[in-house]
Amino acid sequence: MKRLGILLAILAFSFSAFAQKADYQIIPLPKQVKTDTTHVFTLREGMSIAYDNQNADCSRIALFLQQWVEGTTGIHLRLAPKDKKASIRLTLNKPASKGKKGKTVQPTEQEQEAYQLTVTRGGITLSAQQPVGLFRAAQTLRKSLPTGELSTVSFPYVKISDQPRFAYRGVLLDCGRHFFSIEFIKQFLDAMALHGCNQFHWHLTEDQGWRFEVKALPDLAAKGSIREKTVIGPGNMRIYDNIPYGGYYTQDECRDVVRYAAERYINVVPEIDMPGHMQSALHVFPNLGCTGGPYSVAPHWGVMREVLCGGNPETLNFLKTVFGELCDVFPSPYIHIGGDECPKERWQKCAKCQAKIKELGLASENVKVDGDGGRGSQDGRSAENKLQTYINHEIEQFLASRGRSLIGWDEILAGGLTENAIVMSWRGTKGGIAAAKQNHRVIMTPNVFAYIDHPQLKDYSKQPQTTDSYQVSCSKIYSFEPVVPEELTEEQQDYILGVQANLWTEHIAFPEHAFYQLLPRLASMSEVQWCSPQQKNFENFKARLPQLQKFYDKLGYVYCHQVE
Repeated sequence: MKRLGILLAILAFSFSAFAQKADYQIIPLPKQVKTDTTHVFTLREGMSIAYDNQNADCSRIALFLQQWVEGTTGIHLRLAPKDKKASIRLTLNKPASKGKKGKTVQPTEQEQEAYQLTVTRGGITLSAQQPVGLFRAAQTLRKSLPTGELSTVSFPYVKISDQPRFAYRGVLLDCGRHFFSIEFIKQFLDAMALHGCNQFHWHLTEDQGWRFEVKALPDLAAKGSIREKTVIGPGNMRIYDNIPYGGYYTQDECRDVVRYAAERYINVVPEIDMPGHMQSALHVFPNLGCTGGPYSVAPHWGVMREVLCGGNPETLNFLKTVFGELCDVFPSPYIHIGGDECPKERWQKCAKCQAKIKELGLASENVKVDGDGGRGSQDGRSAENKLQTYINHEIEQFLASRGRSLIGWDEILAGGLTENAIVMSWRGTKGGIAAAKQNHRVIMTPNVFAYIDHPQLKDYSKQPQTTDSYQVSCSKIYSFEPVVPEELTEEQQDYILGVQANLWTEHIAFPEHAFYQLLPRLASMSEVQWCSPQQKNFENFKARLPQLQKFYDKLGYVYCHQVE
């Protein structure tokens, strides 16, 4: 027994020693990792982090790194900006401003996020030309750490050179169907930062609830945010809980989210979905609908036929008031206007809409609109679809006057794209391909690859109830290739800005469920967003995933443990 105890102690010590070594096989996988495993640098309690304390970004990143190391390993490092012998050094390099012929060269957005991480005898150096690159390097160091209460961590010598493949790496959270607290949204942003994402698409309005405070229209959020009941029956069964449900974000709360996200180098893209998905607004302002109402905040899910009246001049006044205040709160270069699933049934019968169509000289064309069809699909360039394009154009010009670019779902192709619109392709990839061929910027988010409200496991009994139309597994997401060379020229491929995962919340009411739907599928999506196609290998990804899951456990994230 004594010998057995000694043997177990030796094995425990050996395991502990092994567990204390850093592992650079992280997610998303860096572009280039050159490791020398014959030498190590050992990080210990009390060592220091050096940085430029005159630079607010560097100071914040150093503090993050200190917190991450201590939170992950228990090892406390000192912040010592002037310590020339520091074990970890954060360095901002001066960007090369001149090209080969002396011309000024502007780095791409991806190049601005580039960084190097080196480990040598002298310690650990994180270097980049921009603070955002330094932040990415700090996250890489963080994810390389073992987890536990440790006294030392051994770092094999390494040189990591990295930058993302795509400039736009987004995640959508739908807060229209179900309302989530500011505390949860900050946790969501932290999870995004852990995975290298940089665009938080905040879906703020829906038929089922208006979540953004508009100070000029105080009743809009106060009354439009509350539905009298919520459907709870499966499928088309209209069984309700008869419990009022609501909540909205004040402008100060939105600014707090923007600040928190910016500190993690995430841009917040707000969405006000129009002219469809507006029944919560019509409840407050029935004069903006084609029939005059009355309208209720929708208690169930689906595509509603009640939409903003396209021929009422007050519609544009309302939208410009809303988007004006949205621009005041959100500094994002992108503003999302929705534009999806807007049935034209009311417009076809509305005297005001038909008068506006006549005034603008709009006529239907028997044209096949590029797209994959599906829910909300509207083929043909009808006069009513062109009326929606007219509204889009007015809002695009308004946003341009505020220095912003318009994003819309791929239905905005139906009536013809406005001049500078960015298309978010969700009904497959054909809409995005069509837009890129028209020299429009595109974000790929096809539902069969990117909609993480759908089940991730084949066996529905092993996961919480959600939509049940098809499976979006980790392997399915991982297999997605956003750029289609056989469809697009090299020049057209450059219009693909990036990729986004979408978490719709019709059937997701609680933070724990939201995180379960998000993870680990966001890990799969992060490699689609970050890595080149040549780097990707799903079996290798699965082998690296346990290292990331240790962080999920450490951070208390709920996630799906089974990977298909």
